[in-house]
Amino acid sequence: MLANSGNAAWMLMAASLVLLMTPGLAFFYGGMSQSKSVLNMMMMSFGAMAVVSIIYFLWGWSMSYGTQDIGGVFANPFEFFGLKDSITDADGNYIAGAWGYANVIDVAFQVTFAIITVALISGSIAGRVKYGTWLAFAGIWVTLAYFPLAHMVWGGGLLSGSENGLAAMIFGTTDDGDGGLVASVAPIDFAGGTVVHINAGIAGLILAIIIGKRAGFGKVAYRPHNLPFVMLGAALLWFGWFGFNAGSAFAADGIAGVAWVNTTAATAAAIVGWLITERIRDGHATSLGAASGIVAGLVAITPAAGALTPVGAMILGVIAGVLSALAVGLKFKFGYDDSLDVVGVHLVAGLWGTIGIGFLASETGLFYGGDYKQLVVQIVIALFALVFTAIVTAVIALALKPLGWRVTDEEEANGIDEAEHAETAYDFA
Repeated sequence: MLANSGNAAWMLMAASLVLLMTPGLAFFYGGMSQSKSVLNMMMMSFGAMAVVSIIYFLWGWSMSYGTQDIGGVFANPFEFFGLKDSITDADGNYIAGAWGYANVIDVAFQVTFAIITVALISGSIAGRVKYGTWLAFAGIWVTLAYFPLAHMVWGGGLLSGSENGLAAMIFGTTDDGDGGLVASVAPIDFAGGTVVHINAGIAGLILAIIIGKRAGFGKVAYRPHNLPFVMLGAALLWFGWFGFNAGSAFAADGIAGVAWVNTTAATAAAIVGWLITERIRDGHATSLGAASGIVAGLVAITPAAGALTPVGAMILGVIAGVLSALAVGLKFKFGYDDSLDVVGVHLVAGLWGTIGIGFLASETGLFYGGDYKQLVVQIVIALFALVFTAIVTAVIALALKPLGWRVTDEEEANGIDEAEHAETAYDFA
């Protein structure tokens, strides 16, 4: 009988909350889509849940958190293949994980992060992509981009605080108190600024560029077909995000409480920042802006949830709201069709949240501790994640071109729901 039953119960609940985020994302993206493509958009999220779960249990856990490190980039995918030696030992006893409760609970928690990361990318290519090619991309990308980055950041690899990581190479090491060495200034990514949001955001940008624009981009006003869906999705995401951030404390303790409070503070401030920006720029504060501000704040606080004070979280959040509200218009200036603003929200807020830690971290940030080193480390890990995923995504996207990325012009015009799924969301007869 393993100890820490309270923590185990909390982590199972947190895993369930994070899993709920992907259906929440389906509503958020679905509502932002056209009525003739809402089912396809939602199916991209549900497809990610299916494909990524299977792959994660086969080799994803092993690649992310295995003990056989390969160059600091990923772990041996065959060490724990199919979760062997990860659930019970030879005597049938449940194996304890790093946090004292059953290791299989940590597997359950971590698979939900992989699922939502892949699903986030789909918003950048809404309404024009073959479903089969998307599923193939999801499986390959999670293997070659997500699992390695998860290992690098959280599994003791290059972007972690290990003695062999980039942070240790820059500023040296210190004694960890147990006879080992760790980076003297460790990177901070509490719940996935690099692994989830920068990762998904830059992947969305690369895909949008390679796959190309929708037929009417820049000429047709693509308006959300169902704003109540968008707001429902944002609400579900905010609710699930407490599992995402507070769950990343890996215990029902004070750090989880701090993460919960900071998540709420940053998100509330981001809504205000986005709505003020809209009001000044457009003369109106919109429901779409409020929902988008929710997501921008959640994204920004994700890497910082355990490292900031509530006031610092509000500062981080309000800036994220303003930056993302301004950034969603960049696609028109630069001509890339990021359909549902994955770049403007997840990439921009993810970068700001990761780098903002260097300014606002309550112990090591420039504004609190007076030291520049945390800021340098945060910039390094953000840029590394950006470049790594950009290259991997470009290679995968180009390699899949023979399968065919785009539906035909006629199918896109008539509606991808009917073309790809033989269904329509609404019966207008």
